Amino acid sequence: WYGVSARYQPTWESLDTRPLPAWFDNSKIGIFIHWGVYSVPSYGSEWFWQHWQGDQWQNYSQYMTDNYRPSFTYQDFAALFTAEFFNPVQWAKTFNASGAQYVVLTSKHHEGYTNWPSKNSYSWNSMDVGPKRDLVGELAEAIRNTTPHIRFGLYYSLYEWFHPLYLADKANNFQTNDFI
Repeated sequence: WYGVSARYQPTWESLDTRPLPAWFDNSKIGIFIHWGVYSVPSYGSEWFWQHWQGDQWQNYSQYMTDNYRPSFTYQDFAALFTAEFFNPVQWAKTFNASGAQYVVLTSKHHEGYTNWPSKNSYSWNSMDVGPKRDLVGELAEAIRNTTPHIRFGLYYSLYEWFHPLYLADKANNFQTNDFI
């Protein structure tokens, strides 16, 4: 195998010199899927937890007051994220019918829940709580086997809003250089 290394400056001029894969540059339609625990409240966006408990936006707090018991936590949503009607082959066929050239699934968003059985996300992943399924693996397999011309990718958020290391770095104005 081979690798390519290049350094870019934090300017548009420098970043614009990065080469794009030809397939991406030629793609007209792509699909980016945000799907996870944040889908359960179906309020706002995938930033639900951050807006509710991080930013403490009043409308999110009111939504929770109006719809859930006082002791309900964000983690309680995970058991309700069942993916009951998830049919990955049907999804692949729908993506194909749309004309999409690529599909990107959020494998882990900023709340840390993974849509696959991650050993590093014990009891906070789609195999341990919620669907009891490997959502990433099933969708990847369906796309590769049903519509092999569609490229499949994953979005993975490294940081997590309420992880102790992230919170400590945030308190340090994101200047932390040593985490272990």
